[in-house]
Amino acid sequence: MLLRLLRILWVITRYRLDTLLPFERLPWPLRTLFRLSPLRLVPIGERSRGERLRLALESLGPIFIKFGQVLSTRRDLLPEDVADELKRLQDQVPPFPGQQAREVVEAELGLSVTEAFARFDTEPLASASIAQVHGARLHGGEEVVVKIIRPGIERVMRQDMALLYRFARLLSLVPEARRLRPVEVVRDYETTLFDELDLHKEAANTSQLKRNFKDSPLLYVPAIHWELTRQRVMVQERIYGVPVADIDALEAQGTDLRKLAERGVEIFFTQVFRDNFFHADMHPGNIFVSRKHPHDPQYIAIDCGIVGSLTREDQDYLARNLLAFFHQDYYEVAALHIESGWVGEHTRANEFAAAIRTVCEPILEKPLKDISFGQVLLGLFQTARRFDMEVQPQLVLLQKTLLNIEGLGRQLYPELDLWQTAKPYLERWMQERAGVKGLWASLKRHAPELSHQLPELPTLAHQALAQAELENRQRRRQGEALGGIQYQLERQGRRHRRLRLGLLLVALAMAWQPLVEWADGQPWPALVATAIGLVLLAWY
Repeated sequence: MLLRLLRILWVITRYRLDTLLPFERLPWPLRTLFRLSPLRLVPIGERSRGERLRLALESLGPIFIKFGQVLSTRRDLLPEDVADELKRLQDQVPPFPGQQAREVVEAELGLSVTEAFARFDTEPLASASIAQVHGARLHGGEEVVVKIIRPGIERVMRQDMALLYRFARLLSLVPEARRLRPVEVVRDYETTLFDELDLHKEAANTSQLKRNFKDSPLLYVPAIHWELTRQRVMVQERIYGVPVADIDALEAQGTDLRKLAERGVEIFFTQVFRDNFFHADMHPGNIFVSRKHPHDPQYIAIDCGIVGSLTREDQDYLARNLLAFFHQDYYEVAALHIESGWVGEHTRANEFAAAIRTVCEPILEKPLKDISFGQVLLGLFQTARRFDMEVQPQLVLLQKTLLNIEGLGRQLYPELDLWQTAKPYLERWMQERAGVKGLWASLKRHAPELSHQLPELPTLAHQALAQAELENRQRRRQGEALGGIQYQLERQGRRHRRLRLGLLLVALAMAWQPLVEWADGQPWPALVATAIGLVLLAWY
């Protein structure tokens, strides 16, 4: 652990990543600390800032490379030179040797490479953070790709995750950071990241996504060869498409870039709301465009190692929140956040709505094409600090994917109106969900369960009635028992009063003579007061 931390610090020093920080925006104590830091004695060298950042992320391993891949899709948030360098992380990570790849394949399949394939290319087609891909041909003549997990990658990832957990626990001690739920976010990230190490899961995810978009003009997903797929090796149909980030090639073949960008948004919302199963790693290295029908473009998706889904409740809340934003109904947004538990129950909806309006109005007053969803999210998170809003770990993957889609769409077609493209789809989905079609779909979904329970309804009804009758009898018996107890208490109270009265009379009789002598010498007010006191004593 200590060695890994020292390595991270050494890489930061070697590539002078401190020079990437915006010093003018840092608090003055940090500015002073960095100015006095011995890091400034290390020469920067001739490499550009983007290249230094890319090389540092590559040398630190898969978790950091993933971070760079996410950043590379947000060209609207990064300088052009940095974004161009980080783009290379999507499929140009330094490969591991081809001989190692052959050894992993043979160990996993239990076959020699020549027995499994008619041809196996030693040189990889692409190399990513966790795995690399080699071309091959089956004995039947079909061209395929072979995805192979990097040897020894799990050990490095576990070290980095241990560091992330420590950092998250430290953040949890800071009240401002606690609402971000850093430990839970890291835990969710760990689950999704380590799922990528099991290619059985990726193959299953790919098959599910292919089934969801069967015969769809929007998205094509290549088929899996299950007989040659293992935990560290996956064999998949080879696709021939244009990388979605290669704008020049797309324009050269006459691709309708506006339609392509809008279809990317439609694919995302279809996955989230229709299928509740979305590809959560949609950076440009995993997305291609079919060479067929460029005027009616179709996406091709690979690398389904990370997928996400939501509960039906989160789906509903998310759709209603987005629609409320589209309609600028800030009170509805505030009420939904409180209702869903995303902010504390003590939050006053009108105050939260006013804070949201303050953030969103300056942004939403711009033309829709100039609105960045990332800017809206950032502003909302900053405002929500006042209201103890917590990050929802189940939505982190969704937010990351939506930001990827927005960044990709703006690369393809800078005039992309993400909100206007999504609004009709969401409105239609909500109508279907709440209308007759939604009711009918719900009935069909629960039909097997209902058909199984239908023959048992008479028995269940009889049992329910019997249970209700039993409960009524029990309530009657309890009422009778309580009545008896009350009667006994009242009777006991009367007996106590009679006993007190009898004792008082006996005491008066025994003390009568002294009392008469005492009364002769007393004034009448004292006698009246004494008589009233005796009456009250007897009554009590």
